Amino acid sequence: MPDANATLKLGNEEKSFPVLSGSVGPDVIDIRKLYAETGAFTYDPGFTSTGSCQSAITYIDGEEGVLLHRGYPIDQLAEQSTFPEVAYLLVNGELPSKDELDQFTYTISRHTMLHEQLANFYRGFRRDAHPMAIMCGVVGALSAFYHDSTDITDPKQRMIASHRLIAKMPTIAAMAYKYTVGQPFMYPDNSLSYTGNFLRMTFGVPAEPYEVNPVIERAMRRIFILHADHEQNASTSTVRLAGSSGANPFACIAAGIACLWGPAHGGANEAALNMLREIGRPERIPEYIARAKDKDDPFRLMGFGHRVYKNFDPRAKVMKATAAEVLKELGKSDPVLDTAQELEQLALQDEYFIEKKLYPNVDFYSGVILNAIGFPTDMFTALFALARTVGWVAQWNEMISDPEQKIGRPRQLYVGEPQRDYVPVEQR
Repeated sequence: MPDANATLKLGNEEKSFPVLSGSVGPDVIDIRKLYAETGAFTYDPGFTSTGSCQSAITYIDGEEGVLLHRGYPIDQLAEQSTFPEVAYLLVNGELPSKDELDQFTYTISRHTMLHEQLANFYRGFRRDAHPMAIMCGVVGALSAFYHDSTDITDPKQRMIASHRLIAKMPTIAAMAYKYTVGQPFMYPDNSLSYTGNFLRMTFGVPAEPYEVNPVIERAMRRIFILHADHEQNASTSTVRLAGSSGANPFACIAAGIACLWGPAHGGANEAALNMLREIGRPERIPEYIARAKDKDDPFRLMGFGHRVYKNFDPRAKVMKATAAEVLKELGKSDPVLDTAQELEQLALQDEYFIEKKLYPNVDFYSGVILNAIGFPTDMFTALFALARTVGWVAQWNEMISDPEQKIGRPRQLYVGEPQRDYVPVEQR
């Protein structure tokens, strides 16, 4: 309900618009009737000052470095929860009881296998295809195999589709990896955890048993939880926009994967790792910090700063501790991690970075961890997509159920030619 009003003066006329207040966060000016009442609309490239929906799923306070899922702090969830439990929370709104979690976990485990014909779909790709290209195609193709869960007007079908997407994404991602390295696909093992099953499907082979390392399993669980949802980012907004047209859920998630593939979004952890490799060793850091400050130098410090956070990314703190645990377990002294730790310390003490509020974000350490575990860099974004599917599914379900949701139709500021008459080609 509106708590106040905002007045807009346009020419000699004044119009009043309601100001809405959420449970937490800044107030929002309701401009839905702006065009109808004034004949004008707002101009907001990137929608950085525009709320496209109301949501009860994720809250971010970028100034304070806060990230909440359904009210629960992300660090508490990453340290204490399991990924299926977080998935249940995001999709259903509350943490599950033990019986509810057991039933949800059982349901997800019974949807992990892919239709056998999809194996032939993989074989249509080149062996050197990027895993994200494969995932875009395979996820979009799911709608050709599961016709019983594409009716978005049926809540039961929506939930079945949600369970299928959450359950099958690890299988799809693992098969994308296996295909590119020429190894046989591994069927799911429903006796393992969500994360353990994914690790086995990725790194196991039929010729010998695969033992899940609990430290690596815990690290992957944290990575999945930390990437599960992040409010109305580019890929989530893409899923909502595609869903607003009534597209089936598999097509919507495929659209989200395509958006996530961009280097400015899901590819940032790969870029951060490549940057650390370029720096090479800690003694070269001052040189690269100086380059980052030089406006005429194209070099940028990847993994620092965030579109939303103007403080320390709360997910980065968990990632930093996890990186140390993984490298200790694997017995690796990684110069990339040494460089990352030294770079973080120097940057946090540098007035330039302090003034611009450029703090390490989640991508800064996640690439180091995934590299140490054994994932090639082109799988990093695919793992991001695997985890973010939970958030996409939750946001898609919320959007479908919102009675105020309309098909997305942004306006534009037209700067082209005004109306003019056609001239026949012989007269031009």
